[in-house]
Amino acid sequence: MEPVEINAGNWYLLARELDAWADDTAYGWSVSESTTADVQATITLLPDGALSGTAIDGHTDALDAARAAVTRFATGGLGLTVRDA
Repeated sequence: MEPVEINAGNWYLLARELDAWADDTAYGWSVSESTTADVQATITLLPDGALSGTAIDGHTDALDAARAAVTRFATGGLGLTVRDA
């Protein structure tokens, strides 16, 4: 799959690990604050719908927004049922 970048309001999800995208083994994003571009979290979706992520201390809001955006992408765009990894 081609990498997908997602706008999640106050955060941008920028594709990372592009080889994994090309191989369809994992879809990962860095979650950056929209005005400073500081990375505040990372999130990964596996082709089986497993979703995992981590946030820098104090930035769970970024991870929560990313989880919601990636879940919408996975269910609406890929037809996956998302579950916690």
